[in-house]
Amino acid sequence: MSSPLPLSSLVSDLSRARLDAKPLRWPATVPADVATAYAAARAVREARCAAGERAAGYKVGFTNRNMWPRYEVYAPIWGTVWQSGLTLIDAGAPNIGKVRLEGLCEPRIEPEIVFCMRSPPPPACTLAQLVDAIDWIAHGFEIVHTHFPGWKFTAAQAVADAGLHAYLLVGHPVKLTAGIAPDALVQALSGLRLRLYVDGELKEEGVGANVLDGPLQALLHFVEALRATAGAPPLLAGDLITTGSLTDAWPVQAGQIWHTDIQSPDPVAEDLEGLRLHFE
Repeated sequence: MSSPLPLSSLVSDLSRARLDAKPLRWPATVPADVATAYAAARAVREARCAAGERAAGYKVGFTNRNMWPRYEVYAPIWGTVWQSGLTLIDAGAPNIGKVRLEGLCEPRIEPEIVFCMRSPPPPACTLAQLVDAIDWIAHGFEIVHTHFPGWKFTAAQAVADAGLHAYLLVGHPVKLTAGIAPDALVQALSGLRLRLYVDGELKEEGVGANVLDGPLQALLHFVEALRATAGAPPLLAGDLITTGSLTDAWPVQAGQIWHTDIQSPDPVAEDLEGLRLHFE
Protein backbone atom coordinates (compact mmCIF):
# COMPACT_ATOMS: atom_id res chain seq x y z
CA MET A 1 0.00 0.00 0.00
CA SER A 2 1.49 3.34 -1.01
CA SER A 3 1.20 6.63 0.84
CA PRO A 4 -1.40 9.14 -0.42
CA LEU A 5 1.52 11.60 -0.62
CA PRO A 6 4.65 10.87 -2.68
CA LEU A 7 7.89 10.45 -0.75
CA SER A 8 9.18 13.81 -1.97
CA SER A 9 6.13 15.57 -0.47
CA LEU A 10 6.56 13.76 2.85
CA VAL A 11 10.21 14.82 3.00
CA SER A 12 9.36 18.40 2.08
CA ASP A 13 6.67 18.61 4.77
CA LEU A 14 8.95 17.09 7.42
CA SER A 15 11.83 19.41 6.59
CA ARG A 16 9.60 22.47 6.63
CA ALA A 17 8.07 21.53 9.96
CA ARG A 18 11.51 21.02 11.52
CA LEU A 19 13.06 24.21 10.20
CA ASP A 20 10.04 26.44 10.87
CA ALA A 21 8.81 24.73 14.08
CA LYS A 22 5.37 24.48 12.50
CA PRO A 23 2.76 21.73 13.00
CA LEU A 24 2.16 18.93 10.54
CA ARG A 25 -1.48 18.65 9.50
CA TRP A 26 -1.38 15.18 8.02
CA PRO A 27 -4.42 12.93 8.33
CA ALA A 28 -3.98 9.63 10.15
CA THR A 29 -3.45 7.85 6.82
CA VAL A 30 -0.20 9.76 6.13
CA PRO A 31 2.26 8.10 6.04
CA ALA A 32 0.36 5.01 5.03
CA ASP A 33 2.48 2.62 7.10
CA VAL A 34 5.61 2.36 9.21
CA ALA A 35 7.75 1.17 6.29
CA THR A 36 6.85 4.32 4.34
CA ALA A 37 7.59 6.41 7.43
CA TYR A 38 11.08 4.93 7.79
CA ALA A 39 11.71 5.58 4.09
CA ALA A 40 10.73 9.23 4.58
CA ALA A 41 12.88 9.55 7.71
CA ARG A 42 15.81 7.96 5.85
CA ALA A 43 15.41 10.45 2.99
CA VAL A 44 15.42 13.35 5.48
CA ARG A 45 18.53 11.90 7.12
CA GLU A 46 20.30 11.60 3.75
CA ALA A 47 19.42 15.20 2.89
CA ARG A 48 20.72 16.48 6.22
CA CYS A 49 23.95 14.51 5.85
CA ALA A 50 24.38 15.85 2.32
CA ALA A 51 24.01 19.36 3.74
CA GLY A 52 26.92 18.71 6.11
CA GLU A 53 25.24 17.51 9.30
CA ARG A 54 26.70 14.52 11.13
CA ALA A 55 24.77 11.67 12.69
CA ALA A 56 25.90 10.70 16.21
CA GLY A 57 23.82 7.57 16.71
CA TYR A 58 20.24 6.63 17.39
CA LYS A 59 17.33 7.06 19.77
CA VAL A 60 15.01 4.20 20.57
CA GLY A 61 11.52 5.30 21.54
CA PHE A 62 8.44 3.70 23.06
CA THR A 63 10.40 0.99 24.83
CA ASN A 64 8.50 1.85 28.02
CA ARG A 65 5.34 -0.24 27.72
CA ASN A 66 3.61 1.90 30.36
CA MET A 67 3.46 4.69 27.75
CA TRP A 68 1.91 2.66 24.95
CA PRO A 69 -1.80 3.13 25.79
CA ARG A 70 -1.34 6.86 26.42
CA TYR A 71 0.21 7.56 23.02
CA GLU A 72 -1.43 4.66 21.16
CA VAL A 73 1.93 3.45 19.90
CA TYR A 74 2.39 -0.21 20.75
CA ALA A 75 5.91 -1.04 19.60
CA PRO A 76 9.36 0.57 19.83
CA ILE A 77 10.55 2.95 17.11
CA TRP A 78 13.95 4.46 16.33
CA GLY A 79 15.37 7.65 14.86
CA THR A 80 18.65 9.52 14.35
CA VAL A 81 20.61 11.44 16.99
CA TRP A 82 22.53 14.36 15.48
CA GLN A 83 25.83 15.89 16.58
CA SER A 84 24.15 19.30 16.42
CA GLY A 85 21.68 18.23 19.11
CA LEU A 86 24.12 16.27 21.29
CA THR A 87 25.89 17.40 24.46
CA LEU A 88 28.44 15.10 26.10
CA ILE A 89 29.35 16.24 29.61
CA ASP A 90 33.08 16.06 30.19
CA ALA A 91 34.11 13.56 32.85
CA GLY A 92 35.93 16.31 34.76
CA ALA A 93 32.97 18.71 34.80
CA PRO A 94 29.84 18.68 37.00
CA ASN A 95 27.08 16.44 35.66
CA ILE A 96 25.04 19.49 34.61
CA GLY A 97 23.83 20.65 31.20
CA LYS A 98 21.72 23.33 29.51
CA VAL A 99 19.25 23.12 26.63
CA ARG A 100 17.53 25.95 24.76
CA LEU A 101 13.92 25.15 23.95
CA GLU A 102 13.62 27.67 21.13
CA GLY A 103 12.46 26.01 17.92
CA LEU A 104 10.92 22.97 19.62
CA CYS A 105 7.25 22.00 19.53
CA GLU A 106 5.67 20.83 22.80
CA PRO A 107 8.99 19.55 24.23
CA ARG A 108 9.18 16.86 26.90
CA ILE A 109 11.96 15.28 28.93
CA GLU A 110 12.86 11.60 29.21
CA PRO A 111 15.50 10.14 31.57
CA GLU A 112 17.29 7.28 29.84
CA ILE A 113 20.29 4.95 29.76
CA VAL A 114 22.72 5.56 26.90
CA PHE A 115 25.21 3.15 25.35
CA CYS A 116 28.29 3.94 23.27
CA MET A 117 29.34 1.21 20.86
CA ARG A 118 32.99 0.15 20.71
CA SER A 119 32.27 -1.84 17.54
CA PRO A 120 29.24 -2.98 15.54
CA PRO A 121 27.87 -6.21 17.03
CA PRO A 122 27.72 -9.19 14.66
CA PRO A 123 24.47 -10.14 12.91
CA ALA A 124 22.01 -12.10 15.05
CA CYS A 125 24.22 -11.35 18.04
CA THR A 126 23.83 -12.89 21.45
CA LEU A 127 23.70 -10.80 24.62
CA ALA A 128 27.32 -11.73 25.27
CA GLN A 129 28.38 -10.51 21.83
CA LEU A 130 26.37 -7.33 22.32
CA VAL A 131 28.04 -6.61 25.65
CA ASP A 132 31.46 -7.19 24.07
CA ALA A 133 30.61 -4.49 21.50
CA ILE A 134 29.75 -1.82 24.12
CA ASP A 135 32.38 0.75 25.11
CA TRP A 136 30.59 2.60 27.92
CA ILE A 137 27.21 3.40 29.44
CA ALA A 138 25.81 6.64 30.88
CA HIS A 139 22.66 8.27 32.17
CA GLY A 140 21.18 10.83 29.84
CA PHE A 141 18.22 13.09 29.17
CA GLU A 142 16.52 12.92 25.79
CA ILE A 143 14.42 15.94 24.87
CA VAL A 144 11.61 14.88 22.60
CA HIS A 145 9.04 16.95 20.74
CA THR A 146 6.39 16.52 18.09
CA HIS A 147 5.07 18.50 15.17
CA PHE A 148 1.66 16.85 15.66
CA PRO A 149 -0.41 19.08 17.97
CA GLY A 150 -1.33 17.69 21.37
CA TRP A 151 1.00 14.70 21.00
CA LYS A 152 -1.62 12.98 18.85
CA PHE A 153 -0.05 10.86 16.14
CA THR A 154 0.09 7.38 14.67
CA ALA A 155 3.13 5.13 15.04
CA ALA A 156 4.04 5.86 11.42
CA GLN A 157 3.81 9.61 12.03
CA ALA A 158 6.06 9.32 15.10
CA VAL A 159 8.64 7.46 13.02
CA ALA A 160 8.53 9.99 10.19
CA ASP A 161 8.75 12.92 12.60
CA ALA A 162 12.40 12.08 13.37
CA GLY A 163 11.32 9.54 15.97
CA LEU A 164 10.24 12.60 17.99
CA HIS A 165 13.91 13.34 18.79
CA ALA A 166 15.22 16.85 19.50
CA TYR A 167 18.25 16.79 21.84
CA LEU A 168 20.34 14.36 23.84
CA LEU A 169 22.32 15.29 26.95
CA VAL A 170 24.70 12.52 28.06
CA GLY A 171 26.20 12.46 31.54
CA HIS A 172 29.48 11.05 32.77
CA PRO A 173 30.40 7.80 30.98
CA VAL A 174 31.02 4.57 32.88
CA LYS A 175 33.42 2.18 31.15
CA LEU A 176 32.36 -1.43 31.16
CA THR A 177 34.69 -3.77 32.99
CA ALA A 178 36.44 -6.13 30.59
CA GLY A 179 34.86 -9.56 30.59
CA ILE A 180 31.72 -8.48 32.45
CA ALA A 181 29.10 -11.22 32.46
CA PRO A 182 26.06 -10.30 30.32
CA ASP A 183 23.65 -11.52 33.01
CA ALA A 184 25.31 -9.23 35.54
CA LEU A 185 24.85 -6.19 33.29
CA VAL A 186 21.24 -7.15 32.55
CA GLN A 187 20.51 -7.43 36.27
CA ALA A 188 22.29 -4.20 37.17
CA LEU A 189 20.55 -2.05 34.58
CA SER A 190 17.13 -3.66 34.94
CA GLY A 191 17.23 -3.18 38.70
CA LEU A 192 18.40 0.42 38.91
CA ARG A 193 15.93 2.94 40.34
CA LEU A 194 15.65 6.55 39.24
CA ARG A 195 13.89 9.56 40.73
CA LEU A 196 13.00 12.49 38.47
CA TYR A 197 12.60 15.98 39.96
CA VAL A 198 11.53 19.37 38.60
CA ASP A 199 12.58 22.46 40.54
CA GLY A 200 13.28 20.24 43.54
CA GLU A 201 9.88 18.51 43.53
CA LEU A 202 9.67 14.77 42.92
CA LYS A 203 7.86 14.18 39.64
CA GLU A 204 8.09 10.42 39.10
CA GLU A 205 10.08 7.32 39.97
CA GLY A 206 11.16 4.79 37.36
CA VAL A 207 13.08 1.54 37.11
CA GLY A 208 15.35 0.12 34.45
CA ALA A 209 12.96 -2.77 33.85
CA ASN A 210 10.40 -0.31 32.44
CA VAL A 211 12.20 -0.30 29.07
CA LEU A 212 11.59 -3.71 27.49
CA ASP A 213 12.56 -5.34 30.81
CA GLY A 214 15.91 -3.51 30.87
CA PRO A 215 18.11 -1.11 28.85
CA LEU A 216 20.36 -3.88 27.56
CA GLN A 217 17.33 -5.79 26.27
CA ALA A 218 16.13 -2.55 24.62
CA LEU A 219 19.53 -2.16 22.96
CA LEU A 220 19.39 -5.73 21.64
CA HIS A 221 15.89 -5.10 20.27
CA PHE A 222 17.12 -1.99 18.49
CA VAL A 223 20.14 -3.70 16.93
CA GLU A 224 17.84 -6.36 15.48
CA ALA A 225 15.19 -3.83 14.38
CA LEU A 226 17.73 -1.57 12.67
CA ARG A 227 19.09 -4.45 10.60
CA ALA A 228 15.57 -5.58 9.72
CA THR A 229 14.61 -2.13 8.35
CA ALA A 230 15.06 -1.86 4.59
CA GLY A 231 17.72 0.67 3.64
CA ALA A 232 18.64 1.52 7.25
CA PRO A 233 22.15 2.88 7.83
CA PRO A 234 24.65 0.54 9.49
CA LEU A 235 25.54 0.69 13.17
CA LEU A 236 29.07 2.07 13.54
CA ALA A 237 31.79 2.16 16.17
CA GLY A 238 31.28 5.25 18.32
CA ASP A 239 27.53 5.41 17.77
CA LEU A 240 25.45 6.42 20.77
CA ILE A 241 22.13 4.67 21.41
CA THR A 242 19.69 6.01 23.97
CA THR A 243 17.26 3.30 24.93
CA GLY A 244 14.00 4.90 26.04
CA SER A 245 12.47 6.66 29.01
CA LEU A 246 12.43 5.04 32.43
CA THR A 247 9.50 7.34 33.31
CA ASP A 248 6.72 9.03 31.38
CA ALA A 249 7.73 11.89 29.05
CA TRP A 250 7.05 15.12 30.97
CA PRO A 251 6.35 18.57 29.44
CA VAL A 252 9.08 21.13 30.07
CA GLN A 253 9.43 24.90 29.84
CA ALA A 254 12.17 27.51 29.93
CA GLY A 255 13.42 28.38 33.40
CA GLN A 256 12.89 24.93 34.88
CA ILE A 257 15.63 22.80 36.42
CA TRP A 258 15.17 19.05 36.20
CA HIS A 259 17.40 16.54 37.93
CA THR A 260 17.61 12.86 38.72
CA ASP A 261 19.15 10.63 41.30
CA ILE A 262 19.97 6.99 40.63
CA GLN A 263 20.18 4.13 43.04
CA SER A 264 21.43 0.65 42.21
CA PRO A 265 22.07 -2.20 44.63
CA ASP A 266 24.43 -3.72 42.08
CA PRO A 267 28.08 -2.57 41.88
CA VAL A 268 28.01 -2.89 38.10
CA ALA A 269 25.73 0.17 37.86
CA GLU A 270 26.60 2.05 41.05
CA ASP A 271 28.88 4.49 39.18
CA LEU A 272 25.99 5.87 37.11
CA GLU A 273 25.32 9.40 38.35
CA GLY A 274 22.24 11.56 38.59
CA LEU A 275 22.01 14.39 36.06
CA ARG A 276 20.88 18.03 36.22
CA LEU A 277 19.46 20.02 33.30
CA HIS A 278 18.61 23.73 33.04
CA PHE A 279 16.12 24.74 30.35
CA GLU A 280 16.54 28.14 28.71
